[in-house]
Amino acid sequence: MPGRTHSREFKLDIVNQINGAHKTTAQLCREHALSPSLIHRWRKEVEARGEAAFTDQAKPDQSLEQRIAELERFCGQLSLENTILKKSLATYRSKNGIK
Repeated sequence: MPGRTHSREFKLDIVNQINGAHKTTAQLCREHALSPSLIHRWRKEVEARGEAAFTDQAKPDQSLEQRIAELERFCGQLSLENTILKKSLATYRSKNGIK
C-alpha cells in the first residue's frame, strides 16, 4: 500500500524476525501487506547502519548551514563588486572614447 509510513520499531522488528529465522520475507509480506523490495531495503539499512538505522537523517548539521550562509553572502558580495566594476569600466571607456 503506497503512502504508508512505518515506525522505526516496526521496521527493526520485521528485520529482526527475518534475521532470527522466525519468519520468512514472504510470510511477513503477506501478514503486513509489504513488498519484498521494501523489506530488502530495510535489511540493507540495518546492515549498513546497525543501531543507527532508520534515524532521522534529514536534519543538516548546523555547521553546514552556517557554511552555506557564509558562501551565499560571499557570492552576493562578489556579484555586487562585479556590477560596480562593470559600471566603472563603462564610465571609463565613455570618458576616454574607448570602445
